[in-house]
Order: sequence, then C-alpha cells, then structure tokens
Amino acid sequence: MAPTTAASVPADIRAGTTTCRRLDRFRLTSAATRRLGARGVLALLAAALMLIAAGCADTPSSDQQAEPDSAGSNSTGPASAESAPATTAAAPRSTSPDELIVDVRVTQIPGGPRESTVSALREGMTAPLLPEPLVSPLDVLSGGPPPDGIPSIDAPEFERATDVGFLQPQEAVVTLTLNGDARAYPAQVLLWHEIVNDTVGGEPVTITFCPLCNTAIGYYRQLGDRIFDFGTSGRLYNSALVMYDRQTESLWAHYTGQAIAGALTGSQLELIPVATVAWETFLAEHPNGLVMTRPGGFGRSYGTNAYVNYDTPDGNPMFFSGTPDDRLPPQTRVLVVRHGGASVAVQLDTLSSAGVLTLDLDGTPVVALHLPGTATPIQHQQVAFGRDVGATGVFDPNVDGQALTFTRKPGAASSAGPGAFTDDQTGSTWSILGRALDGPLAGAQLQPIEHIDTFWFAAAAYDPGIELLGTS
Repeated sequence: MAPTTAASVPADIRAGTTTCRRLDRFRLTSAATRRLGARGVLALLAAALMLIAAGCADTPSSDQQAEPDSAGSNSTGPASAESAPATTAAAPRSTSPDELIVDVRVTQIPGGPRESTVSALREGMTAPLLPEPLVSPLDVLSGGPPPDGIPSIDAPEFERATDVGFLQPQEAVVTLTLNGDARAYPAQVLLWHEIVNDTVGGEPVTITFCPLCNTAIGYYRQLGDRIFDFGTSGRLYNSALVMYDRQTESLWAHYTGQAIAGALTGSQLELIPVATVAWETFLAEHPNGLVMTRPGGFGRSYGTNAYVNYDTPDGNPMFFSGTPDDRLPPQTRVLVVRHGGASVAVQLDTLSSAGVLTLDLDGTPVVALHLPGTATPIQHQQVAFGRDVGATGVFDPNVDGQALTFTRKPGAASSAGPGAFTDDQTGSTWSILGRALDGPLAGAQLQPIEHIDTFWFAAAAYDPGIELLGTS
C-alpha cells in the first residue's frame, strides 16, 4: 500500500495550504550519561502512583463540568467558585472578514501506513540498523504508562464556539489559526490525552501539551510527501513528553519537535505558533471558531487535574535526572521565544509586570504581550480554578512596513474584553492574539512568532545557553 501523500488528499481540504512558513529549528545535543539516584527513583514511583490513582478515581460524566473543591486549593489563592464569572459571556464580536466559517465536521488528513522500519519504540533506541540516537537512552525514562497508555486524540470532534457550555471563562485553551481556520483545544482535555492529531486550514497538524514541563506546542505533521500521526511513547526526556510516530515508530522530543531515536533520527518537524489563552478570549475573538469537545469512551475525569499543586516555583520537577540551572528555581514560569535560530527566556513575572516587552532575537525585534485572566490548569484540583497566570503573545511588530510599539491598557484582563493593548503610532486597539480590533489598523493581524509558556528547568535543559531576562 502506497504511503498517504499530500497529493492523494482531496483537493477541497488542501485548498488552503500555506505557501510560506517561518520555521525555527533547534537541534538536540547528546546528553551526558547519568544514572538515577534515590531521589529520581522516588519521584518516578510517586508520579506513577499519582497517575494510576487519578485514572482509577471515580469520575464525573465526561459531559458534566466538575464543581470546584476547596480541598485542592493552596496558599497561592486560586479563584473561588463564587468569584468565577458565569460561563455565559458577553455577546461576541462578528467574525472578521478573513476568518472562515468552517464546518464542525472536520475532514481529517490521515497519516500514512506503517513503514518497513526498525521500531525504536519497541526494539530499543539502539536496535540494529538504526542511526545513533541523539540522546543517551539512559536519559529517556519511563513515565509509568505504556505506549499509548495516555491515548492521543486521533479523530477530534468540534463544536462552534458559541455553542460550547462546558468551559469556564478563565479556563485555559490552546489556540491557533491557520488559513483563516481558528481552533481551540481545552487544557482540561489535553491534560488527559497530551496529543491531538488534527487538520486545520487544510494542513495536517499535531497539538501537544506536556503537564510535567507545562508546555503546549504545535507542529505540521508532515515531512515532504509523508504525513504522520503521533502517539505517546510512555517515556520522558528532561521531564517532557516523548512522542512516537506511527509510521516509523521513531521517538520524538515534544519540546523541540525533533526525532531523537529511530529511523527518522535528526528529522525536524515545523513548529506552529500557538497560544494558551482564557476561553473567554478565544470566544470573544473567534465566535465561529471550532472548539474540541470532550471525547467519549475514555473514562477520563475531564475538568479535574491530576497534578494538584504542581505549578509552583519551588516545586521539584518529576522524572528529571539532570541538574537544574540555578539562575531561577526550577519550576519558575518563563516565556521562551524561539525565532530565526535565536532564543530567549523571560521570567513571566517580569513580563506580567511590564505588560509589553520588546525583545531582540539576533538583531530581530519582536514584541511580547501579557494579559491577566487565564488560570493555570496544573495547580488546583479543578482545572478552571487555578491561580491567574495570564496569557502571552509574541509577534513581529511590523505592519505594512511600519514598526509599531505597544502599551497595555490599565486594568486590562481577559474578563475586561479583548481590546487590551494600543499601539503608540496609530492608537489602534489590539488583542492578546495580535489582531487590531478598532482604530485605523482595524482588521490587521500581527505575524505570530513561535513561543512557549514553560517551566525554567525545561527551558534550560533543552537550551543550556539560553539568555534569561527578568532576574534581579
């Protein structure tokens, strides 16, 4: 059977193929061989027991929103159920002219068949006939579940944003827009599945979320004419998800999108800019956008969080056998911007205080924005009621050849509406998703730059020489 190729996909779902993609590539270097000490073994056992307990717990129906439970709160003060806004939101804006109204029944581009390759997943990273892996097998740890024990979502179903009733306004969703097709993937679902294989704007994509390193990343799941789909390997590298592709069963580092072992060792997926924002932000800006629903048949407790109190700066990362970079506590939240071969990390508290920062990446200016109002999904027992960590956006500040500078409005927050920023040149109002909502530039869209909200230990482990901004 011939592999599925872009040419074999029906023309009606390939019509919007992107012709120019801006890609940042990051290569992994071989890690030094380490052996787990007692602390690593204890962390391994504790996390495995936590996942087993979470999976076996009595769960509410997947189509019901779990109620917040104060027992899951901590001293950082997550929002209470009483203070949370109602799920109903203000009337959303009209769809912008360049946004498509996409059918909720998405036609998926399938991955190709299993290829005749040696499987790094099942036969080992150093199996005969395989290339030398990019990292030491001793650094790739079992996370407890077997391959696909955390099941990917391969046939996602969607609702129109205005029809969704299971999300709280401040709840985190991972969002992207390709070729006018706007999508949102609720964190409460990603927590239990970690990988979604999807088709957006006619493009085969994979959306991933790793709760252990607190990182959401998107990729085009295509290399040349070969189309892939991905599953969870049950393994971790630097306390981050290791994926495998079902076509060659090579292993891939979620954080970089690079194959670290197997027939495709060294191959690099193209990264897609995604953003994690409050549900009310996506709804206000994309009322006709598509939102992934809670899938049936998995018996997962959607809306609850198995990683209670994990999102804390002084916590210890699970399944991490390296030495944390001491420039910051390991689980400090940082914004990492990767562009044109350069990268920089910004302490989230610094960006939150400033509202807007202009960053220089190897001579290229980019603008980073922060908007309060998004709950972390990995702190409170209920995903929607974690503490407010806000949302970030990173963009090329140039519009039609004009370099813009921005200011966050006083009192800006996702609950105050999408128009949180103004540019100093025209006075136009902009959203955290980089769209001009009002003013002379209304309708303009800033070019998004690939960025990730993550923990410091992961940023430093995958890029040891990364520049860090925002420390005292």
